[in-house]
Amino acid sequence: MAKPSSGRVITKKHLARLERERLQTRYIMIGSIVVVALVIILIGYGVTNEYILKPLKPVAEVAGDKISTSEFQANVRYQRDRLVRNYLQLVQYFGEDATFRQQAESQLSYPQVIGQQVIDSLVQDRIIRQEAARRGIKVSKEEIDAAIQDDFGYYPNGTPIPTGTLAPAATSTLSALQMTLSAPTATATPTTTLATPTTTPTLVPSPTIDPNQPTNTPGPTETPYTKDSFQSNYKEYSGDLKTRLNITESDLRRIYESRLLGQKVMDAVLNDLGVTKSEEEQVWARHILVSDEVTATQVLQALNNGGDFAQLAAEYSTDTSNKNRGGDLGWFGKGRMVAEFEQAAWTLQVGEIVSQPVKTSFGYHIIQVLGHEIRPLRSSEFETLRQQRFSDWLDEQRKAMEADGKVKVYDDWTAIVPSDPALPAAQATEVPIVETALP
Repeated sequence: MAKPSSGRVITKKHLARLERERLQTRYIMIGSIVVVALVIILIGYGVTNEYILKPLKPVAEVAGDKISTSEFQANVRYQRDRLVRNYLQLVQYFGEDATFRQQAESQLSYPQVIGQQVIDSLVQDRIIRQEAARRGIKVSKEEIDAAIQDDFGYYPNGTPIPTGTLAPAATSTLSALQMTLSAPTATATPTTTLATPTTTPTLVPSPTIDPNQPTNTPGPTETPYTKDSFQSNYKEYSGDLKTRLNITESDLRRIYESRLLGQKVMDAVLNDLGVTKSEEEQVWARHILVSDEVTATQVLQALNNGGDFAQLAAEYSTDTSNKNRGGDLGWFGKGRMVAEFEQAAWTLQVGEIVSQPVKTSFGYHIIQVLGHEIRPLRSSEFETLRQQRFSDWLDEQRKAMEADGKVKVYDDWTAIVPSDPALPAAQATEVPIVETALP
């Protein structure tokens, strides 16, 4: 006899429960997928923000040309690294010295100060680049390569010929009035010293030959600095920058490009301004500097009563650099003195003394002009003049652009200024020293 079927009877209630369980499983799966997707999105955004968006965020703009966070930080680290290297070179040559370390630490301890310098430098760089674009000025890859090679002391076309000693600039003959005015201790010698050429050749004495030694024994010769040696040094240096400071070779080459563009634009701008001849209008003056107006008035009254300028300078002047030379400042061009002093000196005739003491941040000056003429400049003086005139031009350009709202510096750069690299511990030399004149 067949047994009755033991099959389970599925009711509507059971089906409803199964459907609910199926929906719950589906919702859990969907929720898990959404959570995983959100986590991936958040991680992706964090990575994107940290490595793409933040580096691209501008710290400043110049006429729409943005200066990115990554460029700013790379330049700050580069400048800090130069300070560290300079310190290590001093240690290498002179040994550990507390003064050297204190000076270096004082510069590196304030990241915002270096950051502000870099911001200003990058704004100037954009002004220069925009001027270069207007003038059609460019820097080639070959020019950048040559600049890097020069700084590493590699000269594929031969070592540059050293420049000789600079000839002294011609001086004018003193007039009878100037001879009368100038005291025996006062001279017309300019106060600016002649720059010492950095490539002056040094004669090496020949070794004495010992007759008891074989004459055919060759002595040691200097290992030539080859292309392979240069490339090895450059690779080591650029690799070190990348490893320690995240400064890429592209960043380094852009720094060189900026330097070369600056030189070319400066030449073009100064040519337009007429700063092409190594001569300028100068004044020869002497002064007596005192700390208060009462003393200054008394000194001026003594001069008006026939007092000797040199003697009064020796007695009253607080400017110890020239008080014993009759207060003689030598010849100087425009831009060398503070504005109040310069304005007074340029309006005086030869032999004339100011009618009232001239107040500056240094104190009160009694000024007498001894000469006024166009004078030739030494090479160092001419280069100083060129740098000053170009700096003035850059300041004028920036002020004009700021007035038009074309220069924007965002305050939040202060929160992202790198504080590395720092000085290594005393006696440590973790930073490799590369003998270059890097920009």
